Amino acid sequence: MAKSGLAARLYRGEADLNIVGKRKLWFGVAGALVLIAVLSFALNGFKLGIEFAGGNSFQVPASVGTLDRAETVVDEALAAEAPGVEVVSAQKVGGTSGEYYEMRTGQLTAEQANAAKTAMAEDFGIQADQISGSQVSEAWGSQVTSRAFLGLLIFLAVVSVYLVLRFEWRMAVAAIISLLTNLILTSGIYSLVGFEVTPSTIIGFLTILGFALYDVVVVFDKVQENTRGITANNNVTYGEASNLALNQSLMRSLNTSVVALLPVGGLLFIGAGLLGAGTLKDLGLVLFVGMAVAFLTSILLATPLLVLLKNQDPRISAHNKRVHSRRAAIARGEVTPKGAPRPAPTGDQPVEADADPALAGAAPKVGARPAGKRPSGARGGRPGGGGGNRPGGAKRR
Repeated sequence: MAKSGLAARLYRGEADLNIVGKRKLWFGVAGALVLIAVLSFALNGFKLGIEFAGGNSFQVPASVGTLDRAETVVDEALAAEAPGVEVVSAQKVGGTSGEYYEMRTGQLTAEQANAAKTAMAEDFGIQADQISGSQVSEAWGSQVTSRAFLGLLIFLAVVSVYLVLRFEWRMAVAAIISLLTNLILTSGIYSLVGFEVTPSTIIGFLTILGFALYDVVVVFDKVQENTRGITANNNVTYGEASNLALNQSLMRSLNTSVVALLPVGGLLFIGAGLLGAGTLKDLGLVLFVGMAVAFLTSILLATPLLVLLKNQDPRISAHNKRVHSRRAAIARGEVTPKGAPRPAPTGDQPVEADADPALAGAAPKVGARPAGKRPSGARGGRPGGGGGNRPGGAKRR
């Protein structure tokens, strides 16, 4: 019973999930999610870190107490010295000089920063020089963003050239659209939930592109293998062959995604959550979300989109019509499927020229002797006596 379960059939590539056949559903879901993400960009925007929005950062020794207490004290000092400015993020960070709490706030003037630092030191009961502070300009974040955008364009250009040379331009278009959808959906999750965008987040975005591309190439390689020379027969359409390739590579893609998500999950939930390594949170979060979305887009979007593009090719379109016409003829009884018993000829019923080979015998192989009736004779057309081309037809002794 276990051998016939879904997991076993997935592993053998025999699940026969109709993924490509339901492409309109996947396109509708993807379109709706992209629309929600774009609306969130316009309405909510992004929660930018101080590297992009500008702001101040204070490092307080962890010996002052818990992180919650430290954040409360800093908020009270800011409310007194710089009304309207508050702590944007707080995390525990380890360094060579010991552990400390990093408090990131909105933009402060030099006078406000010094006054807030003095108020914090009084509340914590420590010296003011034990609290360090720094100011970050938003110009630095803008520079990081522009360079990341340039890197993204270069990456997409190189990927497009590779996919065109390795496969074809339609596969390149489907892969690029899948990658861009992955970026939009991951960014939408950040915008909806309110995750903070930091330089580590930008690095993570560029990293998940490589993973998403790998998954798409694995599937497309199997699609190319299944559809090579597909127009030479009228058994399956391009979409059916592509769907079979998806089923055959689905378990491999799932295993790859799970294996990739396990260390990222450990980085996020154990490193940042349990151990308090806050510097790992931003990178681990975007990798975890992006890889999960990349698996879905590579399976549910890339290949169905490829089939949609390939069906516009006149050669593939004509092939699909031939397949459907042959199946309709079989359903009407005009053509006998290959392998079915051949009906007895009636004498006055000619065999159609385009009928299945089972009606008129199997098609001859290249180089085979024609299957016509041999001339009469003792040896299939050779002169009687068995002499062949020997003079006089002398018998072999």
